Amino acid sequence: MAVERYLEPHQARQRPATLFEDLLGDAIERAFGEGVQTLPELVAYINRSGPAGENGEAWTEPSFAALMQRLGH
Repeated sequence: MAVERYLEPHQARQRPATLFEDLLGDAIERAFGEGVQTLPELVAYINRSGPAGENGEAWTEPSFAALMQRLGH
């Protein structure tokens, strides 16, 4: 008997993503789609495209890494 398999990409989430998290995720996907491969390139891309950091300030490599760690990525 065949079992239908599926992927639930958000099964480990404890809560729905916030608007900020959705916007940041979209920006990261666009950056990767445009060939960004390193953290400095990614931070520069997000600083150009948005969204701004959680406190409204420009992203830095440490602030981006800290947020990713806090979000569990």
